[in-house]
Amino acid sequence: MAEVEEQQFTTLAERIAALNRQKNFQAPPSTIGKRAPPPPPGPIRTVTEPAGQTPAYNAVSAQKSPSIPPRPGRAAVDQAPPLPRRNTEQVPVSAELQLPSGRTLAPPPLVSRNSQQQGQAPSGLPSRRPSGQTVPGRRNSNSSDISYISTVSNLSLSDNQSTTTRRLPPPLEQAKLPPLPPTRRELEAARRVSEDEVKSPSLPPRTSTARGTDSPTPSLPPRLPSRPAKSPTVPQGEERSPALPVRRLPPPPTNYQPRPALENGFNRGSRNDAPPPVPVTSRPSAAQIDAIASKAAATRSLSTPSPDSCLICRDYSGPDRVAAQYPVSSLPRQGTVDYLAHVLCDPFPSHTDKARAIFAWCHHNIAYDVAGFFGGCIPRGQSPSESIFTGKAVCEGYARIYEAIALRARLECTVVGGHGKGFSYKPLGPGERPPPPNPTGHAWNAVRIDGGKWKVIDPCWGAGAVSGSEYIKCFKPQQFWMTNEQIGAGHFPSNPAHFFREDGRIPTWEEYILGGCDGEPAMWYGRGTEEGLSEFTFEPRAKRISVWEGSKVIRFQFSKLCEHWTPERNGPGKQMLFVISIHGAGGNKEDLVTLDNDGFWWWADIRAADLGRPGQTVSMFGFEKIGDVDARGVTKEEWLRKKGRVGYNMCGIALWELV
Repeated sequence: MAEVEEQQFTTLAERIAALNRQKNFQAPPSTIGKRAPPPPPGPIRTVTEPAGQTPAYNAVSAQKSPSIPPRPGRAAVDQAPPLPRRNTEQVPVSAELQLPSGRTLAPPPLVSRNSQQQGQAPSGLPSRRPSGQTVPGRRNSNSSDISYISTVSNLSLSDNQSTTTRRLPPPLEQAKLPPLPPTRRELEAARRVSEDEVKSPSLPPRTSTARGTDSPTPSLPPRLPSRPAKSPTVPQGEERSPALPVRRLPPPPTNYQPRPALENGFNRGSRNDAPPPVPVTSRPSAAQIDAIASKAAATRSLSTPSPDSCLICRDYSGPDRVAAQYPVSSLPRQGTVDYLAHVLCDPFPSHTDKARAIFAWCHHNIAYDVAGFFGGCIPRGQSPSESIFTGKAVCEGYARIYEAIALRARLECTVVGGHGKGFSYKPLGPGERPPPPNPTGHAWNAVRIDGGKWKVIDPCWGAGAVSGSEYIKCFKPQQFWMTNEQIGAGHFPSNPAHFFREDGRIPTWEEYILGGCDGEPAMWYGRGTEEGLSEFTFEPRAKRISVWEGSKVIRFQFSKLCEHWTPERNGPGKQMLFVISIHGAGGNKEDLVTLDNDGFWWWADIRAADLGRPGQTVSMFGFEKIGDVDARGVTKEEWLRKKGRVGYNMCGIALWELV
């Protein structure tokens, strides 16, 4: 159905007249057949209003306002008077419509409604659907259905109820979900609990006893059988350390007289009693004696290292000869470290010989940087190749050069930092307390040799020594072959794992500073080590010896470096004769006391009163010449026959002070 075009008005008066011609503000014919909008809501009924009473509402607002005609052209607008301002205030029922002509137009009377007529449209109006929602106020012509609906959406009015209340939605309840299946951890825990219940049956219930009566004490379970002792196992990845050599003890002092067995309680009674007869039936046969002897010999051979396995007696002539053939002037400028690793280490399959070749090469080609050390201008950050061509380094430079060559030769090597009893070290005085721990100022190396053992070495101290303000180059092989325990007496690493002791013990800082004696240790000269004497076995250890106990016997002793060290094979020649220089009672009678020896130990027992007076020194010497003849190989008896008749030359071994 085509829409009928609405009538156009040019003035307000024409519009008012058109409105007056319409009865009860009926909708134009064009609106017939369309769905009418819902009626405007009425005022909210209060609780005090009587039930069944319908609130009054404006009939004018109930009638739908006619549609506004389109805006006329500019000329027509200029002729029309201005429209009055609209307001949104609620129009009372008794208000009258003021017309421009001065007349008043009263609103039409309201249509009476009752319960039977409710839901029926008044006469002249289109049929409407009943609605239970009312909103106070009128609906203006410029309002929209959307804003109207959103305004009253929270109100719910019912014609059947006398009061209007706000209805809230039902509360949201938690959804009831089915239980989750048990996790794997819960299943395993339940299985373990069930297994434990099966393994450990429940105890029977205890019988209740009357108060005051003692319950019987249960018997103890049977004692477990003793388990056999297990032999110590070597952890995986570690090698079993070789058996230590049998220790040889020095002979007792000469003034020691052992008590006979009869005085100690054995067979106490009569000394003339004959011993009991030897049981012939239990006498072993000759075959059994030979078997026991051969077994003891095999045990001694396993416990005593051979000269080839001993680092002290090992023949290093091959590595030392190779190390002297490659001076710095013959080295290439490119790949210097690789070249040295090749020429020094490749000729030898033994890791010990490779480590010795690098150690000896550092002695021949690197000198201690005395000027840089005393001047405080030591170059830092140099590479091993740069230090090699300068020919100078300090302790850390020696250690870095050694490490670089060893690593290129596929040796396991590391630089160890800590404290060393070197040039600036001052021993403690009597009763002086050790300084606070400060393991810094020195550097050395640790390298793996044959057998997978870590060997601690000091290539800096092995190349020479500083005397005053000068550097004296002298080869000290003991800095290579000394045991880790012995070299640890003068080196204290900052990392406790770098002691590498055979017993696995970590010494304390106080133990290291004191050096195993009370006060300053005795003076030990390097000549004694060259003669095969051990610096770590000589006695007395302390430098100061008290002479006030006149009858006390002082034992002077020392031993060889190892059991199989011989001066002809490992030293400069035949064995040297050693003596102790004393001053006699009162300090005015000089004498030389010869030391006895058994092939491994040297010793001499002297009374304290015969050493001299306080302030004097006691020294141990070795004869170099007796008369004009070399003194090597001279025995004690030969010297006593020549004593006081010929002159002699001696070298110092050790020195003590008398207090």
